[in-house]
Amino acid sequence: MYGVVLWSQKDENKAVIWCEDHGDLAFYHGSKDSVFDGCSLDAGDLVSFHVSEGRDMRLATEPKLIAEQQYPGLAESLIARGASIGDGHPAMHATDTAASGSNVVRFAPRGETRRLAS
Repeated sequence: MYGVVLWSQKDENKAVIWCEDHGDLAFYHGSKDSVFDGCSLDAGDLVSFHVSEGRDMRLATEPKLIAEQQYPGLAESLIARGASIGDGHPAMHATDTAASGSNVVRFAPRGETRRLAS
């Protein structure tokens, strides 16, 4: 699966990844001998990874960096979008989705960065 790193903590070998299927976020917690030893994953990086369902969350394993800073403002855009539609409770999304026709945050074309409308 492909995804975009929304947050990472390099010293703990952890990351949160937004998945291409727009399902639940995937959580990565690597060992000391992980991908973080060879390269650095930062918010906005495009990665490929294996995903599995854990007891309470999706788990990402074997992440590989595809492109650095492909979507550098994505986390902030998602936060702003959430703030603009209420407290993040699913019931709040129904009205906004009906009004706008979509709840999908559009990706900019490869190599192009743009500010997402909220």
